[in-house]
Amino acid sequence: MTATTTRLRFGIYPGSAAGDDSGGIAAGPPDDPDRMLTALRRLQGPARRPFLVRAYTRFHDDVDVPAMSTTPTGALRLVGEGRRLDLVVQFQSRRGDVDRYCAHLRRLIATYGDKVSTLQVTEEPNVVGNPTLDGDYPRVREALVAGVLSAHDEARRRGMLHLEVGCNSTVLFGPDTTFVADLVDLGGPSFIDALDYIGIDLFPDVFRPVPLADLSDVTAGLLTHHRDEVLAPAGLEHLPLHITEHGWPTGPERNVDTQAAVVEAVIDAAAAAPGVDRYTHFSLRDADTTQPGPFHRFGLMTDDYQPKPAFDTYRRLIDRLSI
Repeated sequence: MTATTTRLRFGIYPGSAAGDDSGGIAAGPPDDPDRMLTALRRLQGPARRPFLVRAYTRFHDDVDVPAMSTTPTGALRLVGEGRRLDLVVQFQSRRGDVDRYCAHLRRLIATYGDKVSTLQVTEEPNVVGNPTLDGDYPRVREALVAGVLSAHDEARRRGMLHLEVGCNSTVLFGPDTTFVADLVDLGGPSFIDALDYIGIDLFPDVFRPVPLADLSDVTAGLLTHHRDEVLAPAGLEHLPLHITEHGWPTGPERNVDTQAAVVEAVIDAAAAAPGVDRYTHFSLRDADTTQPGPFHRFGLMTDDYQPKPAFDTYRRLIDRLSI
């Protein structure tokens, strides 16, 4: 490590299903919990370094019990040996039921909070027009602010000081740059005090092409932009920045060796960026390696858990840079 390199806490979404850009779900063979666990242990290494297991659970209008259904299924059984949940609680209520969402967050913390390291309130709430993402649902900003306040209060009330509460967005440009500042205007100082981190979903060279030689600089620029132009005007530049999702799909025109190079470039840039302290990869395995579309092939492994070169690259980076 250089003097400017920061150690990171690493994690991964260990499932395979992925939302696509049209509101559908890219899926394939079912996940295998035993093979997921084996892969997670390989990524952690024999030292069993601290590691985040990213899982998604969805609040919708029919949710009425404190049971937690996750994607991937059975995420709780992956916890242990230094692994804790990075739990995303999505808000997908067409009725815009903020009060029940907050009650649901409190129930989840009461039931599962001892297994959770980071709790993310909503997923990509700035993205509209895609029903797999929370920005498509009414009152999502109110739900985010009220949810952060409720989750923070419940965790502290129960003495769960280990549980960090935050929210995320995609990279924000143009008029969307004020999205986080608008949340602060809505929530006020108590909202700022309740936030432990801010997350960013970051996919350079997936939706807009970036030459590999420029990827490290582009990643650094995106992270600097987010801190200086999005967080600072909102008064949140002091918070740790988590890369909550990053990945690069393979496919007919996407080489597996390039995927490995992308993972290394982005993580090295993250480790050198001020204020970034966590990186979570999306995802462990392909949804369906037989399909040519990118949303089916984000994995570090094929759909039958055969490692691509990027798997070993990620394992090596964890060994070098993990806290």
